[in-house]
Amino acid sequence: MTIVSAGLFKDCTRCFKSSNIVGVGLGGTLTYRHTYKINRVRFSGSIPSSFYCCATLSITMEEEKQTFDADKAAVLVNELRETFSSGKTKSYEWRTSQLESISKMIDEKEKEIIEAVHKDLSKPELEAFVSEISMTKSSCKLALKVLKSWMMPEKVETSIATYPSSAEIVSEPLGVVLVLSTWNFPFLLSLDPVIGAIAAGNVVVLKPSEIAPATSTLLAKLLVEYADESAIRVVEGAVAETSALLEQKWDKIFFTGGARVGRIVMAAAAKHLTPVTLELGGKCPAVVDSNVNLQVTARRIISGKWACNNGQACIGVDYIITTKEFAPKLIDALRSVLEEFFGKDPMESKDRSRIINSFHFMRLINLLDEDKVSDKIVAGGQRNESQLQIAPTILLDVPEDSLMMQEEIFGPLLPIITVEKLEDSFNMINRKQKPLAAYLFSDDEQIKRKFVQNVFAGGIAINDTVLQFFAGQWTS
Repeated sequence: MTIVSAGLFKDCTRCFKSSNIVGVGLGGTLTYRHTYKINRVRFSGSIPSSFYCCATLSITMEEEKQTFDADKAAVLVNELRETFSSGKTKSYEWRTSQLESISKMIDEKEKEIIEAVHKDLSKPELEAFVSEISMTKSSCKLALKVLKSWMMPEKVETSIATYPSSAEIVSEPLGVVLVLSTWNFPFLLSLDPVIGAIAAGNVVVLKPSEIAPATSTLLAKLLVEYADESAIRVVEGAVAETSALLEQKWDKIFFTGGARVGRIVMAAAAKHLTPVTLELGGKCPAVVDSNVNLQVTARRIISGKWACNNGQACIGVDYIITTKEFAPKLIDALRSVLEEFFGKDPMESKDRSRIINSFHFMRLINLLDEDKVSDKIVAGGQRNESQLQIAPTILLDVPEDSLMMQEEIFGPLLPIITVEKLEDSFNMINRKQKPLAAYLFSDDEQIKRKFVQNVFAGGIAINDTVLQFFAGQWTS
């Protein structure tokens, strides 16, 4: 997508862990071996942790923990800064060679990528191909197609006071870029900003999400093999590694994730006045008018909710607003199409991703089981903790002050809020933080105009969902 290049030019207007028991004794402590990697460079240390055994048998294990601390992060940044200072990444030839290598990597390692994403999220193969493989390749293709125009100086008019001068805007790379990726689209959302950073002539450090360990490990392995290691590095790890990276001075930070960590990233960047791009998501509403093709509407809502990483997408439908009169018809249509998509027992369907981990599973269950919410379920509600699955669940008239309506759901729960007239939905949406996307389903031209004029969101799509994200992949 073109957006990954925005802000990467200075003046452009355009569990990863393996555990090994290595000793037994009576000291009452356990230690585990964790593996963190910067590409293929390894570090060692040791950390003990307490352990209680109710059978009175105490176990001690010696541990070696590989550490990546602020000192090692500083060395890494200095090495990359030297590469950038050499000027090699500024050339058109270097940029295209790296983009072509990444495209080649995707072609040659497609099966491994899909397997890694399935291991992390049980993402269906077709969905993984479309959302991870195809879209990342499209970003490479677009960057290669328009890179010369991105790099070309832009002539601008000058004032009569400076006649006969001429002026131009020259786009130049910022320098050393940090990309902090997320887990819900672990391949796409790792490489998309990296592609933008490379196209802009920067050196880059990618920190994939430890919550998607299979994809993280694969990225570290593949980028060593296919990319220029003197300019493109991968750091694996969790909070400690991210904290060590954030202590360094960067020329640009690109973060995808939640608001809580986003605040931490921005606070760390502020110490060095580092420019930051934050992609944080939000509660994306879908407003549904009665003047619609109901079957088509239901299919497109379900595609933008449960068929899109099982609701774990920042631009997916978070909640629906419709009129009290129309809500029963909409619920019946959603039930019917859900059965068409996922069968009579959606818990057995192989066409939905699973919840990423136990923490997020319990977070969603807590939203669902809140006292003022649990009796609002009109479809679904089944759950299987061992499989990290929750059935597609529809709820009607969940209170606005419930947790479900106060925070981004990011899962397979879909509340429907009813209003007396559709225009009442505009103020309801605007009372919340600005969403990343807002959707309207209506064949009424007047309602469409009012929605675009009165609803504030990062992007708007009418009579479809998530389509605006895909459309950017083919923009030239």
